[in-house]
Amino acid sequence: MASATLRRRLHHGDVDGRKYERYDATDSETLSEPLLGSSSTDNSRDEYNEERTLEDIWEEERKRQQVHWTLIFSQLIAQWAQWIAKIVFGSGSLFGRFLSLPTFGQIGTGGRLLPPPLSMLQEERLRNIKRRIEIPFDGSRMEHQDALRQLWRLAYPQRELPPLKSELWKEMGWQGTDPSTDFRGGGYISLENLIFFAKTYPESFQRLLHKQDGTRAEWEYPFAVAGINISFMLAQMLDVQSGKPSTIAGIRFLAFLEEDEMAFDNLYCIAFQMMDAQWLAKRASYMEFNDVLKSTRAQLERELALDDVSSIRDLPAFNLLYK
Repeated sequence: MASATLRRRLHHGDVDGRKYERYDATDSETLSEPLLGSSSTDNSRDEYNEERTLEDIWEEERKRQQVHWTLIFSQLIAQWAQWIAKIVFGSGSLFGRFLSLPTFGQIGTGGRLLPPPLSMLQEERLRNIKRRIEIPFDGSRMEHQDALRQLWRLAYPQRELPPLKSELWKEMGWQGTDPSTDFRGGGYISLENLIFFAKTYPESFQRLLHKQDGTRAEWEYPFAVAGINISFMLAQMLDVQSGKPSTIAGIRFLAFLEEDEMAFDNLYCIAFQMMDAQWLAKRASYMEFNDVLKSTRAQLERELALDDVSSIRDLPAFNLLYK
């Protein structure tokens, strides 16, 4: 994208006490069609490798082993608990139902996780999310045009609605005068996510839209296009298109669907706010966006794997939406 299309902003202030941290999330499921600039040059990768110490490598390996063994032990405990519930206490008792609570599922062939049996409600909601993800954005459809107009009204309630092709759309963080050209990898659901964010958490949405927190880079990430990337990242991370998520994050998400029909959209809002916090902590600039997105995914995966998380509101990053 030409630099002329970027919003140039410079703010002053602190970064709320956040420490700069580097995190390299090696991930084979990178964006197939990144909507922002390349994440780093070869030189920056070399500098990063030089900064990694032997202690850092051992610490990462220790954490991976810890997660691996924790998962195995949790599977054994869950199986024993279910056996006791069925044989000793009976599935009808309160204690039996408590011991039969769903876990992350069993380990299948190839080390893949097998999700626990889904309720009819979970299956219906999962199908609905898959259907939403498969809908491409179509600028010729009136419904999609109306959604873009709705987003503008939510973002700028005091301003006049511009035509669907206008320089004013760049102020929201679209790359050109026609927002419909920016939906290459996100699809219509990414626009629905932005609208949900603006309606459900308006204060957080406005803070991110106007880049009100912390000390900002001279070249900021474009808000709307960043939102499309987050939708795409979240769909990959949760593995919802497979029909049977087999990652810890995906299986935990299935549990959320039992209580929250809009679990995907709520996680989107958390991920967006988390990405902005990572952006500030790393003092990142435009060309580092994909690195920030990877570390955001890694942080969200860690929070979804926490033992005491039973709903979206239990995620530590949920509080970022109300700071």
